[in-house]
Amino acid sequence: MKIDKIMSSDVVTITMDDPIKSAKDIFEKRGFHHLLVIEDGKLFGVLSDRDLLKAISPNVDSISATTKDLATLEKRVHQIMSREPIYLQHGAKVKDAVRLFNEHKISCIPVVDAKMKPVGILSWRDIMKQLLRWVEKREHDASKEMKR
Repeated sequence: MKIDKIMSSDVVTITMDDPIKSAKDIFEKRGFHHLLVIEDGKLFGVLSDRDLLKAISPNVDSISATTKDLATLEKRVHQIMSREPIYLQHGAKVKDAVRLFNEHKISCIPVVDAKMKPVGILSWRDIMKQLLRWVEKREHDASKEMKR
C-alpha cells in the first residue's frame, strides 16, 4: 500500500522567517502537532508543537506575562525548527514509512514531490488508523466466512 492513501493532504506550511507567534496561532486554531517549514516552496524543516513549547515562556498566555515573556514569541521559526527533515517521496510505500518511524525518533514524515514541494504529511497515527481498519475488515470477513 502506498502512503498517498493514508497521508494527510491538508498540508499547512510556514516560512523560516515567520515569527513563532504565527506558528503558535496555527497550532491553536488547527489542532496540528507539526508544521512543515518551507522556503521558495521547498521543504526545509519541521516545526513541532513541542519545539514551540520549549521555545516560548510558560507565562506567555497568563496575566503575569512580562514584555520579556512576550518577546519569546518574536523568535523566528528557523531558530527553533528541526532541520534536514526525514521525508518520503510521493508514492512511497507504507512499509518505508514504518521503517523510518522505527529507525528515527520522529512522529511525522513529510511527503514531497520530485521538486521537494510538500504534498502531504504522514504521522504514525495515520498508520495505526489504517492498521485498525485492516484488522477490523479481516475480522469482519472472518466472521462472515464462519457464518456460511
